[in-house]
Amino acid sequence: MAILRIREIPDPLLREKSTPVEAVTDDIRALIADMFETMYDAPGIGLAAVQVGVPKRLLVMDIGEPAEEGGEPVKEPRVFINPEIVTHSDDDVPYTEGCLSVPDQYAEVMRPDRIRAKWLDEQGVAHDEMLDGMLAVCLQHEMDHLEGVLFIDHLSRLKREMVLKKLAKVRKERGLKAA
Repeated sequence: MAILRIREIPDPLLREKSTPVEAVTDDIRALIADMFETMYDAPGIGLAAVQVGVPKRLLVMDIGEPAEEGGEPVKEPRVFINPEIVTHSDDDVPYTEGCLSVPDQYAEVMRPDRIRAKWLDEQGVAHDEMLDGMLAVCLQHEMDHLEGVLFIDHLSRLKREMVLKKLAKVRKERGLKAA
C-alpha cells in the first residue's frame, strides 16, 4: 500500500468526468487499498479516485465514529464502484462540507438527506440501498468528483470566491502556490 498525492484545485483533472470501471481487478483492489491509506492519512472521510489522479468512477468512504468519547475510531470502510443515484428525497438539508482537494476550507451545502443508490463493491457485488444522513451526503459529495464538480460549485459566487480567497491566503502563509 502507498500514500498517494491528493490533487488540489486548480488541478484541471479535478474538472474531468471520470470513466466507468470496466472490471473489478486486482489492480483496482490495489488502488482501493492505496486510496484508503491515503484517505486515513489525510485525514478524511471520503476520497474519489480522480482526486489521486485516476479518473475512474470509484470512491472510498469511512464515516465511522469513535466508539466512545476520546476512543479509537470504529472503522467502517465502504467502496463504491460505478455508483449511481437512482432517486433522492425532495427535502434538501444543510451540511457543512470540506474537501481534501480544497484543503482546510468548509462551507454549508444543501443536499438531499436521503438517496437510493446502486454500486458495486470491491468484490464486484452489486448493491442497491437507501442511504440517509451523513452517508448519503458524503456519497453525493464524492460522486460529484466523478462528474468534475467540487463542493464549492454548489455555493453562491460570493461564497465560492470567499472560500478561494481564504485558500489562497492559507497557501501564501505556508509558502505554497496560490490557486
